[in-house]
Amino acid sequence: MSRLLAIALLFTLNIPVFAADDDPQRLRILCYNIHYGQGMDGEYDVKRLAEVINKFEPDLVALQEIDVGVERSGRVHQIRELGKHTGMASRYGPTQHYQGGLYGNGVLSKLPILDVAIHPLPYTEATEEKVTYPRGCVAVTVKLPNGKPLRFISTHFQHNVEEDRVAEAKAINQLFKDEAKKIPTILAGDMNAVPDAEPVVELLKHWSIASTSDELAPTAPSTKPRSRIDYIFLGKGKTIATVEAGVIDEQMASDHRPVFAVLEIEADE
Repeated sequence: MSRLLAIALLFTLNIPVFAADDDPQRLRILCYNIHYGQGMDGEYDVKRLAEVINKFEPDLVALQEIDVGVERSGRVHQIRELGKHTGMASRYGPTQHYQGGLYGNGVLSKLPILDVAIHPLPYTEATEEKVTYPRGCVAVTVKLPNGKPLRFISTHFQHNVEEDRVAEAKAINQLFKDEAKKIPTILAGDMNAVPDAEPVVELLKHWSIASTSDELAPTAPSTKPRSRIDYIFLGKGKTIATVEAGVIDEQMASDHRPVFAVLEIEADE
């Protein structure tokens, strides 16, 4: 029996057809700085954020500015609640203690999670004159539908020290550039840097921006965005094609707009 005839029979019998191991793996990716759950109306509403996420049915979500047990956001375990309301597995990468709880980055995944690693990134200590925050990234390895691994990283660069952002970009490159040559790797986060700024230029030595256009729409602030500072990056070591990409017009749930991409992960030759 020919392959085409077999596929035709499967459709006739209403039997699901799954991608072969050597077919490209298509993934839906979301990157979202959730502003510790606080929307532009001043309300803390994790369920509202989950509704935004669910609307786009992502396989993987990179999150920044997540509170866990923090006073300002009502002591809510935000990453756990987001996992519950989206039906996705959750992993947390705290970067600092804050108001009796933790603050940091996270990942949501529909794919099985094989491992997780939390990496601190360089930053300038805060002073009375300048408030800075510890920075880091959380990286998970997930299993694709064809059984092969993929690395997915969520990070958040310093907001007010350019030298920190450059150092953080160099640290990300050092951590993952060799790994990206071995397995497909996706980096997503709030880089607090516009596309032609030095931190993004540094990242582009080993990554490409998931985009289908030369124009990158702004992501912040969410109501009247002026600056593109949130990104999905693709490691250059393995072939990852961007099928669709853009910024979601969501103005209320956070002070950032989410970034979305549909990607195809090419099978190994």
